[in-house]
Amino acid sequence: MIQLTSDYQENVRLLDTMLEVDQNFDIVKRPLYFQGHEIVFYFIDGFVKDDIMERIMEFLLAYSKEHSFASIHDFSLSLIPYVEVDEQGSCSDLVTAVLSGSVVMLAGAYCEALIIDARTYPTRGMSEPEDDKVLRGSRDGFVETLVFNTALIRRRIRDTHLRMEYHSVGTKSKTDVVLCYLSTKADAHVLELVRTRMNEINADALTMAQESLAEALVHTKWYNPFPKVRYTERPDAAASNILEGKLVLIIDNSPSVLILPTSFFDFVQEAQDYYLPPLTGTYLRIVRIMVFLLTLLITPLWYLLNSNPELVPSFLKFIIIKDTGAVSIIWQFLILEFGIDALKMASLNTPSSLNSSFSIIGALILGDFAVGAGWFAPEVILYMAFVALANFTQPSYELGYAIKFMRVMLLVFTAVGGIVGFVIGLAMMGIIIAANKTITETSYLYPLIPFQAHDFKMIFLRRKLQDHDAGIKDGTRN
Repeated sequence: MIQLTSDYQENVRLLDTMLEVDQNFDIVKRPLYFQGHEIVFYFIDGFVKDDIMERIMEFLLAYSKEHSFASIHDFSLSLIPYVEVDEQGSCSDLVTAVLSGSVVMLAGAYCEALIIDARTYPTRGMSEPEDDKVLRGSRDGFVETLVFNTALIRRRIRDTHLRMEYHSVGTKSKTDVVLCYLSTKADAHVLELVRTRMNEINADALTMAQESLAEALVHTKWYNPFPKVRYTERPDAAASNILEGKLVLIIDNSPSVLILPTSFFDFVQEAQDYYLPPLTGTYLRIVRIMVFLLTLLITPLWYLLNSNPELVPSFLKFIIIKDTGAVSIIWQFLILEFGIDALKMASLNTPSSLNSSFSIIGALILGDFAVGAGWFAPEVILYMAFVALANFTQPSYELGYAIKFMRVMLLVFTAVGGIVGFVIGLAMMGIIIAANKTITETSYLYPLIPFQAHDFKMIFLRRKLQDHDAGIKDGTRN
């Protein structure tokens, strides 16, 4: 590791070389004369608060007293009127500081330089997340700037036990990651596990921000699509999970934070449940669970009953399809499963001014044409339209696609093996979910496996504030 020396000119040459100042127009080297001697500032244009730097330089240029300082620390205490200043002698750390947006100042025959954290990042305004809205509650959301996101959590949890641990991940990107938790609530084993895995990450960069970090931290099998990490862009949801003892990972350049550890039933809860009265919140949660089950089973079960009409009771005879269309039913379902995703991708890449009209008109025209041409049965279009809309009752895209893969698997097994295939498909799905583990290698299906009656009941019930607080104090989950 290269260190600064007591030779000022040599220090300047080292930083010029390592930062490649002559080859980067946006890396600024700004020399000044102070008491007859040169000092120099290094920073990136666009990352520095101009008014702060102007005041610091103005103060130094106006300082007329002849005084020598024993160390760069004394120099900082006397002559740098700013709140965030640090000393550092490692050249690589100084280069990282400059590339992160801080200002580095070299002065005199000191073996250390000053790092002045006068950075500012381009950022968008804080607004409510598009995919996790509530009828009532706060309208702020995380943004791509790390410090803003930590401040949004600090604003909600004013506790001295709230910890914000800084980590740098990526040998080239050196992405800023903050591990956020309550020291009195977080599980020490989970905490140490996450720290260890973050330190062991050997990658050039977190190219895809939170997804790259999640893949590095949580070991998954490619054939198991069920998510082990929850994402949220809501500060209130993140703060609530921290108060329950969870860990939150905040990544620079990403508005989504990671919540760990996560089990299957954690996806049942939403912020919306707690911004409405307990009875209404409980009702919405039960509806969400029922719709969740229907999106998984409705098309395979309907296909099974139509393939075996003798299983259908008399009061459900109306579900038996009369005209199957030119394409077999199983292929209709599979084509529509892929077609809906194709429409989603096309809608995502459509200019926002045309997005809504494209989605609605495209689906109506294609569906009407397919039925009119005799390719598809109207009932198949109906059930797949329900499935497509029902997927939006919960905000986790990862869980939505996991259920989609399981639904397609059930359809294929049912088409191949009939009733036996349907049962085998259900068994395989159960094995896939049960075989999944959280980041701590504990059961993914807690509190169902192992069964905890009280916690299992709370999956379906939205408890009152007093009960919720009592649950947090005694360590139970809601």
